[in-house]
Amino acid sequence: MSAIDVINTKRFGARSAGIFGGLTQRVQRYRTYRQTLEELEAMSDRELLDLNMSRNSLRAIAYRAAYDG
Repeated sequence: MSAIDVINTKRFGARSAGIFGGLTQRVQRYRTYRQTLEELEAMSDRELLDLNMSRNSLRAIAYRAAYDG
């Protein structure tokens, strides 16, 4: 294998890893969002009130937990 083949292989590998790495990160963040939302929705109104949350704000809270962190 020549040096050019090695360089091209490494360059392609890095580029494809970046594409799939970004996809993996987006999927993981979405899973975090869904899990957080499900856990918050499972709480009673009293538990949410103790945490100073309302049912109307659960999606925004789950979004911040997954995407702002």
